[in-house]
This record gives sequence, structure tokens and C-alpha cells, in this order.
Amino acid sequence: MIDKKHITDRFVKYITIDTESDPNNPAFPSTEKQWDLAKVLVEELNQIGMQDVDLDDNCYIMATLPSNIDYEVPTIGFVAHIDTSPDFTGKNVNPQITENYDGKDIVLNKEKNIILSSSYFDDLLQYKGQTIITTDGTTLLGADDKAGITEIVTAMEYLIQHPEIKHGKIRICFTPDEEVGKGAHLFDVEKFGAEWAYTMDGSQIGELEYENFNAAGAKVTITGKIVHPGYAKGKMVNSMLIANEFMNTLPAQEVPEKTEGYEGFFHLHDINGNVEETVLEYIIRDHDLDLFEERKKLMQKIAVDFNKKHNQEIIKVEIKDQYFNMKEKITPVMHIVDIAEEVMKDLGITPLIKAIRGGTDGSQLSYKGLPCPNIFAGGHNFHGRFEYVPIESMMKATEVIVGIAQKVTEK
Repeated sequence: MIDKKHITDRFVKYITIDTESDPNNPAFPSTEKQWDLAKVLVEELNQIGMQDVDLDDNCYIMATLPSNIDYEVPTIGFVAHIDTSPDFTGKNVNPQITENYDGKDIVLNKEKNIILSSSYFDDLLQYKGQTIITTDGTTLLGADDKAGITEIVTAMEYLIQHPEIKHGKIRICFTPDEEVGKGAHLFDVEKFGAEWAYTMDGSQIGELEYENFNAAGAKVTITGKIVHPGYAKGKMVNSMLIANEFMNTLPAQEVPEKTEGYEGFFHLHDINGNVEETVLEYIIRDHDLDLFEERKKLMQKIAVDFNKKHNQEIIKVEIKDQYFNMKEKITPVMHIVDIAEEVMKDLGITPLIKAIRGGTDGSQLSYKGLPCPNIFAGGHNFHGRFEYVPIESMMKATEVIVGIAQKVTEK
């Protein structure tokens, strides 16, 4: 159905364009280089025959595949993001293609002894005999989410080339800055005009997700007092030592590396400090809204207790909500999940319906009035040097998009 070489070439073309976003830049998009891929996509969408192709001033691309049926069905959408994670470099991506994978370790970089181990990353073993695209060990791959973009463009092209496949009106959108939490901020839901959509931004084949974490970011500022160490007794306040106390007061088992499934956590992802001031950056996550609120209150309470102990405001905690669990918005329209599940089963794919231990543009879009479950894009080990994607998974994801478009006409 989907040409393997064609989808491979398209994916390689996209991932070799650097689109890393910047969490410290409030501009839209946060990096100018995201425009590079955006302009390529606009040209390509026009070439394949999409209509109403539009690139706005904030680097959002929208386009339309008109209906080819003479009766009304809901307008649906598909969404993916242009940018790659700032957690690891996406510059100078040098993809490696392993044909007919044999289940053994894949040497990414012989010179630097970087190996994608099938014993450590045992998900690899489910793709024996398939074609695996990896990095050379020095960058991320960018399957998150250029696999999703590849699949959407390829599916639209396939539908255009096969008018015998009936479908209603389909809208697509490629967003900037998803990896820094802003991908849906300036998304114009009214302009998009879909009744619902799907983000193609999941991981392994079969993933279908309509639940995600409630999320907040916390900045903890500890103020100390610097005094010459020779005269410090009773005077110096070392903010780094107090920061250490604060960290140890949070539940030790409630961290990402010790939790799974629906278990929430506190994740310390950045520390910057000296005697006079230390800043801790946390993310707070929980699927349950009440537990999420309790986590935020606990962090504030710890600060209050420390300040009472020291008789001054020595710790300041600032918490900002980032996104919420889309389950609340998807549950009333569960038929949109059912459609995707039915299509996967029709294609011989086992649906893996589970909660996302993270978030997607879809969570924010759902709260903006566009219910938006998440479908697998096929990649593994996102945001690092061991990222990989089986081409066959991308082909199946493309077939899922085509299948959903067709299934909607039957409902």
C-alpha cells in the first residue's frame, strides 16, 4: 500500500533539517530554523495537491484535503509538530539505515563506541526482520515528531492519488514549539475548523492515548547569606545546603525513575546555585487532578515550614500549570477513540490503549475545544542518541490515517 522507499526518503529529508526549539526564548517560533522545515513542507503540500495551504506568521502550517463524497460527514484533522527537543542536539543528523534487523546490537558509532543494545532496549527485538533508522550516536533522530509529519503528508498524498478511497474533508496542521510546551498556544481552533483531530505523536506501533498527565512547572528559589567563611558562625546561610534539605524533604520514591503507569512524580531537572542563592527547577506530574493539586500544595507547605524554621522567607516557590489531562474532554466523545481502535484492528495492529506519561499538543488542544487523542508515530527512545524508528511502523501509521479518513465516512 505505502511505498517503503518513498516514505523513507521523505523522513530522511525532514530529519536532516535542524528544527530544535529553545525553551528560553519567548518568541514564536522559539528558533528561526523551524521556518526552514516549514517552508519545505508548504512547497511539498502544494506539490502533492493539498488545498488552502497556509503558513502563518507564527509558523503554523494548515492545509485542506477536500471531501470526495456527496454527503456530509464530520471534518477531521491530523496534527504533528515541526520542532525537536532541546534536551539533545538535532543538528547535523546523520541517519543510519539497518535493513532486515537481526535482533543483535546496532553499532551507531564505532569510533566512539556508541551502541544501541538490544538487551538494554529490548523493544528492539519486536522489530526483527524490519528496517530500522537510527542516529550515528551523536544527535537525536527527530522521529519525535518528524515521523508524524512524514506519515500525515504521505497519507494525504496517498488519498489524493487514490480517489477511489472515500473520505470527508480533512484538515492538517504542523505546529512549532511543542517540545517547549507552546505548540498549541497560538493554534487557531476556529480557523482549523475540524470537529476533532488526532496528534500523530506517540511512540511504538499500536499506541492510542487519550489520557495524559496534569502538569506544572515549579521554580524554587532559596535565598542565603554570604559571609567570609572565617567569620561565618551564626551568620552564614548556605542556600545550597538548604536546597539539599528541601530536595530531601520531597518523597524520595516519587521521581520519574521510580514510577510508572498512573503514578505521579516530582522531577528535579535543573539546579543552579551558590551560597547566596540556589534555584531548583521542577516539573510536577500526576494523572489524577486531586493528587496533582496535593503535590503542588505539598511543595508550598514545605517552603512555609522552612520559612517558619528560619523566621524569614528563605524559600520562595512559584508554580505554573502547564497542561491538564485530556481524558476529561475526550470521554464525552469516545467514539473518536473507538474509530482509531477499529482501524488499527482492521489493519492487524494490536491497540495499546494507555495513559501518556507526558503531554502532547493534543492535551492543550482538547481544552481549547478540539478533542485530540494521540496515535503512534512509531519511534522509540525520543530525545536522545538512542532514538530509532522502524520504517514498517511509519508505514502502518500512515495506513491508520488513511483508514480513519475512510472509516469516518461509514459512521
